[in-house]
Amino acid sequence: MRILETDRLYLREMTINDAENAYLLNLDPDVIKYTGDEPFESVDNAKMFLANYNHYKKYDFGRWAVINKTNDEFLGWCGLKYTPNLDEYDIGFRFFKKHWNKGYATESAQACINLGFSKYKMTEIVGRAMKENLGSIRVLEKIGLIYLKSFDFEGQEGEVYIIKNKSRTHNNL
Repeated sequence: MRILETDRLYLREMTINDAENAYLLNLDPDVIKYTGDEPFESVDNAKMFLANYNHYKKYDFGRWAVINKTNDEFLGWCGLKYTPNLDEYDIGFRFFKKHWNKGYATESAQACINLGFSKYKMTEIVGRAMKENLGSIRVLEKIGLIYLKSFDFEGQEGEVYIIKNKSRTHNNL
């Protein structure tokens, strides 16, 4: 089922059928360089992760598969995540390297931000990136997030960006 559509892409829930793509995506050291994630040990490990991924049921949103409309190719993932201990919604994305610098991250992330504000009535969404991850920071800035603060990302310097839902912010004047 399609969750979102843009000019070139559609986003849908990831399933265990995406396990091989998830495995291959996380296998590339350049793709996961700034994430703190380890690669899946096998396609079966990716399948197990996807089978147990409960964000869709729990929150009605999550990290979605990003698919090219013209050829149904899996390009990567993008979506929203809720972190209860921070009471925070964040935007995240990860794409196969061959799809970098084509605007897919910007296009899908903007659509996710819009959906978070319109459908899910989120008041603000953050994006986190390691300071050296200039590509991801550029995407966050292109979709309207602004620098909020630095944070310690497992001993590395990270940055938090934020965007507020203008239609849900009220001034008490």
